[in-house]
Amino acid sequence: MTVGPPPPFPLFRQAARWLRAAALAVIVWHGGALAADRAKVLHVAFAIAETSFDPQFASDAASDGVIANIFEAMLDYDYLARPVRLVPRTLEALPTQSDNGATYLCHIRKGIFFTPDPAFGDQPRELTATDYAYSLKRLLDPAIKSPWLWLLEGKIKGADEARARARETGHFDYDAPMAGLEVIDRYTLRIRLKSPDLRFSYALAVPNTGALAREIVERYGADLGAHPVGTGPFVLKEYKRSSAMVLEANPQYRAWTYVPSGPVPPESEEAARALKGKRLPLVGRIEIKVIEEPQSRWLAFLNRESDVLEQIPGDFVEQALDAGKLRPDFASRGIRHEILLRPNVYFAYFNMEDPVVGGYTREKIALRRAIAMAYDEQEAIRVLSRGRSVPAQSPIPPGIAGYDPDLRTEAQRFDPAASRALLDRFNYKDRDGDGYRELPDGKPLVLERWSTPTSAQRQADELWKKNMDAIGIRLLIRKDKLPELRKMARAGKIAFRVDGWNADYPDAENFMQLLYGPNAGQENGARFRLPEFDRLYEEARHLPDSPQRTRLFDRMTQLVIAYAPWRLTDHVIEDHLAHPWVGNYKPHPIRSQVWQYLDIDNSQRPR
Repeated sequence: MTVGPPPPFPLFRQAARWLRAAALAVIVWHGGALAADRAKVLHVAFAIAETSFDPQFASDAASDGVIANIFEAMLDYDYLARPVRLVPRTLEALPTQSDNGATYLCHIRKGIFFTPDPAFGDQPRELTATDYAYSLKRLLDPAIKSPWLWLLEGKIKGADEARARARETGHFDYDAPMAGLEVIDRYTLRIRLKSPDLRFSYALAVPNTGALAREIVERYGADLGAHPVGTGPFVLKEYKRSSAMVLEANPQYRAWTYVPSGPVPPESEEAARALKGKRLPLVGRIEIKVIEEPQSRWLAFLNRESDVLEQIPGDFVEQALDAGKLRPDFASRGIRHEILLRPNVYFAYFNMEDPVVGGYTREKIALRRAIAMAYDEQEAIRVLSRGRSVPAQSPIPPGIAGYDPDLRTEAQRFDPAASRALLDRFNYKDRDGDGYRELPDGKPLVLERWSTPTSAQRQADELWKKNMDAIGIRLLIRKDKLPELRKMARAGKIAFRVDGWNADYPDAENFMQLLYGPNAGQENGARFRLPEFDRLYEEARHLPDSPQRTRLFDRMTQLVIAYAPWRLTDHVIEDHLAHPWVGNYKPHPIRSQVWQYLDIDNSQRPR
């Protein structure tokens, strides 16, 4: 069933306004013993395997969910306040801005400690400004190959020069002074940017900028990703790679309680009341299993092996929901349904360096646009997501600063007849009569699609093959697990693949960076490099949220449609389920995991 427009996304205000506001601290500090109840165990399932718990290296949702609960960035997002807003995490207050947003002064709160580790002589070690300077430098180190480099590249004074020296010498000098990362004293870090950036505070809330101690890196070396040691509410207790993980409440964690820093919507008031005055985290143990197959993940929830289901798999939406609402038989069992309008976009991307589908010449652009027009996104929404998504008109999802609701991108409409005509016009023809077209030079035309070995992706494979057969393009399906596909994409070894992006922060820049030329080899899987697009991106980065800035993003979207490095598909509506014994569960539009706020009522859990 084709769905109409979704309910309005939460309205995100421009960054400058948020950062000027005097936000209330979300952390209330006091002494006391560990509050987490070790008898309270939260069971969750990941749909994908993790890659690493090195915060500066990992970038997949599974890894980042664990990282966000072990490591701590300087800033965070308020759990329940809407619109979403930044709050201090390890800072005493939001960073002080000066020089029109080119300088950020960060005051680290005293008395925050890394968990004991042999690297510290089995003692806790206090968090300092030097730890954050070191961690930000790790993002810049060419040897790390951080997918988060785009957060800092070209922004921090002295960073580009440090990277150039590291490439020349083969070693990044962490001890060399850097003008843009100045440790004023033990608890104060000054960050200087090359030019004003009103949204830079968002970078300081990304979990992958979290503090990592140099002693830990030097002790564990290549095995660092399996030995995460941070200052956060949980520690990694057990780990079976790509299979299972156990987190336990950090016994050294500082005392804090949650206080909303802004308005809480009516549907979250109960959770706010339940959290009032309680020291966090509440659960003592989190048991995580990697269950990639959607049916197995669904059955694990029904069998009460998982306490929450973070997004109903497409094949089972109709079993759980009726017209978007939880079916009575599920509601009667106390299961709660949370609809998350997370800012996201899904797309099929072409490797612009691939000899078959890449390139910027007219015939290559025509090939990609023809493939885009042959894809039936309405059938995909009906069949693959069971109506729980809407067609994407832009790389920027609704509700994000910079999104233009009036923008229309008709060039990617479903029109197989126009697709065939375009292929004929540019001499992609079936010369040997086998039903499939050849390249203009007569060589075979084969579109190589990579996807994961799951039932959901097998359905997607079938739809893509049907659509490509309809225009005479041979589709070759190749399979691998998601972590491997991400590695291949960064190395430029994937020609064509479908991927998606959830917002790291509520601004259009976070989505357009996926197509920014210097990010090729990082999150720019299409390896799209277009000088005009890059120029517009850089211009928009220095402007406050405004109609002028939105027009720049509109022009960037038009370039994406014209050159077709992506075939936009949809924005997914997430349907989350939680059993009645799980308290305070409210999915966050930006944060992927909110475990530190959850509670478990064992009296309601079946024995």
